[in-house]
Amino acid sequence: MREGCRAGGGGRMECSWKTVLLLVCASLGVQYTAIRTLRDSMSGPCQRAYRCRSRYHRDSRWAALCDDSWMPVELPQKHILLFATTRSGSSFTGQLLNQHPGIFYVFEPLYHVQQAFTNSSSRLRRTLDRRALLGAYRDLLLNLYTCDLHFMENYIRPEAQDHITSSFFRRSSSHALCSPPVCLEGAVAAMSDSPDEIWCPKKCGALNLTLAAISCLSRGHVAIKTVRIPEVGDLRTLTEDPRLDLKIIHLVRDPRAILASRIMAFSDQFRAWKIWNATGRQPRYVDLSQITSTCTDMAASAETGLQRPAWLRGRYMLVRYEDLALHPNAGATEIYRFVGLEMEDRVRMWILKNTNSNVSAPSEWNYKYSTTRDSRATAESWRLRLSFDIVRTIQNLCSDTLALLGYKQVHSAAELRNLSQSLVEHRTFQPVT
Repeated sequence: MREGCRAGGGGRMECSWKTVLLLVCASLGVQYTAIRTLRDSMSGPCQRAYRCRSRYHRDSRWAALCDDSWMPVELPQKHILLFATTRSGSSFTGQLLNQHPGIFYVFEPLYHVQQAFTNSSSRLRRTLDRRALLGAYRDLLLNLYTCDLHFMENYIRPEAQDHITSSFFRRSSSHALCSPPVCLEGAVAAMSDSPDEIWCPKKCGALNLTLAAISCLSRGHVAIKTVRIPEVGDLRTLTEDPRLDLKIIHLVRDPRAILASRIMAFSDQFRAWKIWNATGRQPRYVDLSQITSTCTDMAASAETGLQRPAWLRGRYMLVRYEDLALHPNAGATEIYRFVGLEMEDRVRMWILKNTNSNVSAPSEWNYKYSTTRDSRATAESWRLRLSFDIVRTIQNLCSDTLALLGYKQVHSAAELRNLSQSLVEHRTFQPVT
């Protein structure tokens, strides 16, 4: 290794950031022993970050590697999967986890797998089946849960250079990826009540996956949100993997609310539904499978969980978004109890600021991943946006799912618009023990 720690004036040791990086990146996976060896090998003054920084101030971001506060945790890590479907309130629920300083949170990393497969050659796409895609999803989840952030480089496009990328999907949704040691500029901003979509990439620059891995290893819990795995049964191999201690939070929502939110957020994909909702006439080309598959998968997963199979015991919790929106503190407390953490004041403050905001203008709803809203009001606000004809169609397609999860059907337009009568039955879903 050409550049390393060498004796300087006054007996001081001077460290090159390249040595630090090369030692940590000796293998694709950043492992506990590699980082521990790095820290222990820097004897004398070079052990402390500020002494490395004094000479190499331009590269002070690497000096965080010398700091004990970013060494791997001594106890085995625990793993959390927020398992949901698109537009079910998963961004909001994921932020409840993201606020805890002991959680390394990643927002929808499977996006990169899907994009890599979608952008592959047509011949490759034809040979890919559901099993192959799910296998890739599970491989990525396993590697992320073991803090091998470099594994993401198999899917991120354009490809990362020297383990650095500007293409990490929704990086700003993770406090861990916008704060030290990943981003020294984030020391103050990391304490803000919500991720800043503009500030993080602007101030932190490209994401260094090596530093992200170190941040991951320093925390006791790794949480991942995904809406791309169809059924909870597809996760069985991960729950049974001895390397993981996985807890699954299965978030569900009224399918009628899901469709209403998708129409607003993805107007191009749901154009036919939007026309139907506006005109009252069902287009011949409307794709009913866009909601029937959601209902089928949601019901199958809930049925699997409620049957309490051995491989889900102690690992599965069903959460209705409506219950969480109506009682966010109580719901968040139950989630934290399930994953084995105390809910800190920082989480409570975030809930207070993000569940009582009267943000109901169309511009807010057009922002796909917004988490700031009056949660109580928006939980059933879909009833004012969907026509009764569409609601009746969904009820016919998803009657079993609605009944299983405790959502009442309506039988007239007047009943649909009467918000004084909730369509959410009182139900208690206990974690699988």
